[in-house]
Amino acid sequence: MAKKTSIVTCALPYANGHIHLGHMVEHIQADIWVRFQKMLGNNCYFICADDTHGTPIMLKAEQLGITPDELVNQFYQAHTADFAGFGIHYDHFYTTNSEENKQCAYDIYNKLKANNKIAVKNISQLFDEEKQMFLPDRFVKGTCPKCKAEDQ
Repeated sequence: MAKKTSIVTCALPYANGHIHLGHMVEHIQADIWVRFQKMLGNNCYFICADDTHGTPIMLKAEQLGITPDELVNQFYQAHTADFAGFGIHYDHFYTTNSEENKQCAYDIYNKLKANNKIAVKNISQLFDEEKQMFLPDRFVKGTCPKCKAEDQ
């Protein structure tokens, strides 16, 4: 029988808090499936990474008085230890802010741009003059003027 090759990943945990049981169950289930595939002689690569981008990282780092990079490093170490403590073995566990990931994202973007698959358009977004930053949706409070939804 021909060997199958597959790549398996789990939902990327945010690098802003410790791994909880809900995270761990998914990673354990995937680890079991990967080990089974390898026992069958299939090529199976188990990869994952800490999600190091976005508002949750920024908010937690600000709350702790550290930089986002310091926060990411702390939780990368903690997550790696948590997964190892449960016997979960990744072929590759890293972070989404790694140089390799950055280069891959640039390569994808440049290929899309070269094939005219990138569109530029103007959007309206709220800006905080004091912090000199555009506001993620979780920073905006009040009723949506368009759909009348309350704070999300």
